[in-house]
Amino acid sequence: MLAVDARKVIGLGTAAFLLAFLVLLPFYGWLGDHGHRVWLWTSLAGWLLGAAAFPLIRKHSGEGRLG
Repeated sequence: MLAVDARKVIGLGTAAFLLAFLVLLPFYGWLGDHGHRVWLWTSLAGWLLGAAAFPLIRKHSGEGRLG
């Protein structure tokens, strides 16, 4: 089995979603005018879900489930 640092993977993904949200935020009006505002909300949801994963990683690491 391949050992993967879950904190690093989740951290990179969460940072990427946060960066996407921050890049898209100034274009809020344009995105709405062209029917693409879903990309803004998708990046926000990815950032929030990634942030919510950190307590789960800590819990599972403490229980020995992540190796």
